[in-house]
Amino acid sequence: MQKELITGAEIMIRALQAEGVKTIFGYPGGSIMPVFDVLYDYTRGEKKAFDHILVRHEQAATHAAEGYARVSGDVGVCIVTSGPGATNTLTGVADAMLDSTPMVVIAGQVSIAALGTDAFQEVDLVGVAQPISKWSYQIRRPEDIAWAVSRAFYIARSGRPGPVVLDFPKNAQVDMAEWEPKHVDFVRSYVPYPTPDAQAIAEAAALINGAARPLALVGQGVELGNAHSELLEFIEKADIPAARTLLGLSALPTGHPLNVGMLGMHGNYAPNVKEQECDVLVAIGMRFSDRVTGLTSTYAKQAKVIHLDIDKAEIDKNVKADVAVVGDCKVTLPAITRLLKKGDHRAWRESFAPLYRQEYEKVIRPAIHPASGPLLMGEVVNAVAEATGGEAVLVTDVGQNQMFASRYFKYNRKRSIVTSGGLGTMGFGLPAAIGAAFGAPGRTVCMFSGDGGFQMSVQELGTIMEHRTPVKMVMMNNNYLGNVRQWQDMFFEGRRSFTHMMNPDYSKVAEAYAIPYGLVTDRESLAAEVGKMLATEGPYLLECVIKEEDNVLPMTPPGKSVDEMLLEIN
Repeated sequence: MQKELITGAEIMIRALQAEGVKTIFGYPGGSIMPVFDVLYDYTRGEKKAFDHILVRHEQAATHAAEGYARVSGDVGVCIVTSGPGATNTLTGVADAMLDSTPMVVIAGQVSIAALGTDAFQEVDLVGVAQPISKWSYQIRRPEDIAWAVSRAFYIARSGRPGPVVLDFPKNAQVDMAEWEPKHVDFVRSYVPYPTPDAQAIAEAAALINGAARPLALVGQGVELGNAHSELLEFIEKADIPAARTLLGLSALPTGHPLNVGMLGMHGNYAPNVKEQECDVLVAIGMRFSDRVTGLTSTYAKQAKVIHLDIDKAEIDKNVKADVAVVGDCKVTLPAITRLLKKGDHRAWRESFAPLYRQEYEKVIRPAIHPASGPLLMGEVVNAVAEATGGEAVLVTDVGQNQMFASRYFKYNRKRSIVTSGGLGTMGFGLPAAIGAAFGAPGRTVCMFSGDGGFQMSVQELGTIMEHRTPVKMVMMNNNYLGNVRQWQDMFFEGRRSFTHMMNPDYSKVAEAYAIPYGLVTDRESLAAEVGKMLATEGPYLLECVIKEEDNVLPMTPPGKSVDEMLLEIN
């Protein structure tokens, strides 16, 4: 039978369809126009296979794809043009790489014959993307498209997930080739799921069985590996208190009795102190970021460290492991659990409580239940958290809003936090929330942002307007780049160099985009305004006027040990 001869552009779209793609975030341009022309037919009528979401900036396409991937577990996809369209995606690619987010970026490119001539909107995308992506490849012929797309999705979603960049020259889009679906499930020298070492598993179990003061550190690897039930079985059998990293916050329900809080620079006091007292530290799907460890030369020196990770490159990179269990935690956790004795660490677990009470009295209660004064970020987050009952998806921007939101939100369901962890990308929140709304339809998506980060991607209100995307936007306005201002006050003698911001009238901004708007200036109206926001169908912008000098606490100052957290600023 003669095979069908079609353009490379249509092969690309059919290959995406074969990978199960349903939603694409993109922005058209000259060098990708043939693909968008084919996409015209595949987004409407009888042929409809995709929803294409037109963002207002290519960087937003990547962050939206990240948000979509984080909540859905699927690969996020974005399509852009060459030159500035492609380079605008690079921040999102780097963000996805550091946070292990599966994403495929397809970027147009000038024709092969024009490469190297400094043609209009030509850039060496493969060269610039290679260090910040899992795989970067230029598709030079239409015959290679189906294979390249299948390989891209296999690499992006398998093992430790990450971003893949496909550079798509225009000649490969317009030339003809036979359509033949491809399925790639093997790449030579790439081992996405290492076979766990039985001896390492036995050694890990023996250490845990002999521990008097074990502590588990739960990272995003549990979410990525869909190992939530395996984690619960593990910590419950061993009776191990468990702390969570920023990206792993929803891997364990907030109310679980073994959950002892958030790790890191602005995490909870008790787990940070207890990291320096435990005798066995079990790190599960986390990479010992500097924001978790503080000063590595003093970090957990008293403990035997067991490190479970799917990526061998993370072992011994930041913290030396006594036992390394390399493999998918969905496999390695139950393998260890089977060898565990039923644990009883009640006295050790109860030793966390006084530290929590200390933090509650000095930090938490004043942040969420202040007696008087201006509105605070903590009480805004707490009000939304209480109203959504731990069922919503939290999306944050970066800065003080991120830390307050992460600390005081509630998580009852998996894949419920979307934030920029490793790269710390301001402007991430708004487009990521758009992606999350498409990735988790039916769930409430609450996006917290400061005024600085909000203005970095304010153009995406146009995307929300067009699609009536049901994002509940909580913009906490303190007229400052708050996190930088806090550091300037603490470490730069209060020299507030270019951190004060002049803001627009956000009510008029919201009106211009036909988005319902509310304003909170005092705590007496906070609950009612939050309720109104959540009851309103579709998008909503709630501006909260916050105390200008609100500070995130606790805090481990840079260069200090994790147990040297500050509960107050003198």
